[in-house]
Amino acid sequence: MTTQEEIVTSATQTAPLAVPRTSPRRLIVPAVAVGIGALALVWAGGSGFRQDLLVMVAVYALIALGMYIPFVMAGSMSMAYAAYAAIGAYSVAIVTTETNLPPLLGWLIGPLISAAVAVVLGLLTRRLSGFYLAAVTLLFSMAFEPWLIALEPITGGSAGIGGIPTPTIFGWEAPRLLLIALALALVIVVATLIDRIRTGAWGVTVRTMRDVPSAVEATGTRTTTLTTVTLAVGAAIASLAGALFVSFMLSITPETFTLSIVFMALFVPLIGGQSTAWGCVVGAIVVIQLTANMPSEFEGSGQLVLAVGVLLILLIAPSGLIGYGRMLTTWVRRRLGKERS
Repeated sequence: MTTQEEIVTSATQTAPLAVPRTSPRRLIVPAVAVGIGALALVWAGGSGFRQDLLVMVAVYALIALGMYIPFVMAGSMSMAYAAYAAIGAYSVAIVTTETNLPPLLGWLIGPLISAAVAVVLGLLTRRLSGFYLAAVTLLFSMAFEPWLIALEPITGGSAGIGGIPTPTIFGWEAPRLLLIALALALVIVVATLIDRIRTGAWGVTVRTMRDVPSAVEATGTRTTTLTTVTLAVGAAIASLAGALFVSFMLSITPETFTLSIVFMALFVPLIGGQSTAWGCVVGAIVVIQLTANMPSEFEGSGQLVLAVGVLLILLIAPSGLIGYGRMLTTWVRRRLGKERS
């Protein structure tokens, strides 16, 4: 019979090794992301429509990054991320319009409340997994909208909250393009941190729990506790997406964050690639392009275009666009090596 020590050893050997923290390769991808972000800002320029596209890319990327740790890494499929994004949005809206407190406080309150809600949900559903976990959290997300409407004295009811002041930096009303640059920087920082976590010791443990939970239990780590932590971290990140959205759109209603956003966010890492957190950023760019920035002939067919696009991408590149790019790079290197030899 296989002993617990053998299980742990096998899991450790099969888990991807962490990249050394001092490796210069860690700086390459963030540097490329910064360069692409700068080009995107130049492309947006003074166009309000293009600026809104960049904002939506950042919002979808943050929601997908929030889902990445519990869903892709830990294998826990929660569908409550529309509620978490709404909590972040309403936190900023309420602090900004109903109090004299700094708007930054709303950015801090939202993630804390979302993480607390995720912990409660995680504890209540700790015995559930797969379809059952998705179904329960989906029902919670569906019930969250009526709750927002019922709390009219606080949330504004079905009309929501409008007239939110434009964000300022220490009292200075910064240009919108500068605020968008800060939003893109937030996405880059979060993606970088999650990618480092993924290859670190904690991330390897989480991925091992997804594939071989008995190996993690054998080390003395409770998988239920680890799953709850991943859900809380993911909820806090998704809450930032809602805070970012309301800071630019300056209004929020209960219907803003619907289940369709969660379903589309599920496809984001599949499109970009699940092997790295940067797949969420690439996937968000593709989703916004296919749904909101198509030629006029395709207006009104965003969901259909997205479905066809996702189908083609998954057929051609099952490992996502980043995985396909790595495969092409490896193939080109091998061809060049053969020609030289």
